[in-house]
Amino acid sequence: MQKFQADLAALLEEGASEGLTAPARKKLIEEAHEIQEQLTKLLRAVDPVKLPSAVFDPSEPKLVGSFTALAMVAQPEMPLASVERFYGSGIYALYYKGGFPLYGPIRSTETPIYVGKADPALGSARTPVQQGERLAGRLADHRRNVNKADNLDIDDFTCRALVVQSGWQSAAESYLIHLFQPIWNKEIGLIFGFGKHGDAATTRANKRSPWDTLHQGRGWAGADALEDAKTPMQIETEVSNHLSKGKIFSDLEAVLEAFVRELRQKK
Repeated sequence: MQKFQADLAALLEEGASEGLTAPARKKLIEEAHEIQEQLTKLLRAVDPVKLPSAVFDPSEPKLVGSFTALAMVAQPEMPLASVERFYGSGIYALYYKGGFPLYGPIRSTETPIYVGKADPALGSARTPVQQGERLAGRLADHRRNVNKADNLDIDDFTCRALVVQSGWQSAAESYLIHLFQPIWNKEIGLIFGFGKHGDAATTRANKRSPWDTLHQGRGWAGADALEDAKTPMQIETEVSNHLSKGKIFSDLEAVLEAFVRELRQKK
């Protein structure tokens, strides 16, 4: 122990030296980190009282996001076609009940085809009125896009929505995407493009999105000048592989089980 204390004192003296070169300082920092790790291991080995494998912190953003997402899933489903105007921003999920063959595995399940968020009208909004009709407006946008598609029926879509305190919608959306891997979300890289706000086709330099390739009808995405980002066959192959390997939630109990399982795994 005396030798260790002497060595540590020498390191402290060396660290306080003003004549250290940049490489020497970097090496000293690396050695100090290594000593710190070894001391931590020594403390854990000697201390008869063990540390917990995880600490539950209710203020941790990812944890708040997961609970907020679960609260959204607990809301009743409603037809997308008949969502009324309401105040508030937050999160939502769209579910598919129709007969489009590619979506068969998730048809009438608890696996949404798309999830999203609606940010408040004002960043400082504290009430639903101050947040504005952002969540209802986003659902209305989606309703219009589905109605434009030549092979989708708006009556085949339901949704869930949850008004959320401003600032927490992004964390909740991220958890929903992580858990469900919705095939229309751009983050998954499959049938992206549904959430786009179109502009004049003549001003667009990008390619036609996979969503518009499968579900034609939006005028700004139908110009002959636009090339498909993916061929229909490529899209179908990728989606089929994704759904065959991924977890599809048949009911709310399966969603709850997944949520609890992930809580157990938090470190």
